Amino acid sequence: MKLVIVTGMPGAGKSGVAQAFHDAGIPVIVMGDVIREETRKRGLEPNPANTKKVMLELRETKGAGAIALFCMNELKKLESEIIVIEGCRSIAEIDVFDDCADSVVIVCVHASPKERYKRLRERNREDAPPSWEVFRERDIREISVGLGGVIALSDIMLVNEGTIFEFQEQSKELVKRLT
Repeated sequence: MKLVIVTGMPGAGKSGVAQAFHDAGIPVIVMGDVIREETRKRGLEPNPANTKKVMLELRETKGAGAIALFCMNELKKLESEIIVIEGCRSIAEIDVFDDCADSVVIVCVHASPKERYKRLRERNREDAPPSWEVFRERDIREISVGLGGVIALSDIMLVNEGTIFEFQEQSKELVKRLT
């Protein structure tokens, strides 16, 4: 099995890349959904403060690869030669996935902080940052759990600073290249 791991800072466009793979019939597991679901299971609203608390607690109690371990149950159910993992944030998570795959390709999506903040506010999800300060704090937290290392070790870098159409086309090209 080949795993395509899509990484990047919040709001960079990871879900756009994952959607292109999904549209091509390739299964996608979203790591952020694990944290949001675990937050809901604990009876908490999945807002920035609560998802932060749950993410850090899971990593503290179960190790740096905790979120990847949660994803393994879903991964084992899938029968596909290629599977996409969206939202990997640490080398420890990469190691968990690497242990179960024949090959791993890390794709990083990059966009500037100002563009990412704008996108996060516009998509209006439950965990959207209410202010620039909360956004910056989240960026620093993401880097502190190891996201910078995953970005640095990426095999492919997509820059997402143009229109949504341009990025969709770029993502479709990536799917063709990797499948």
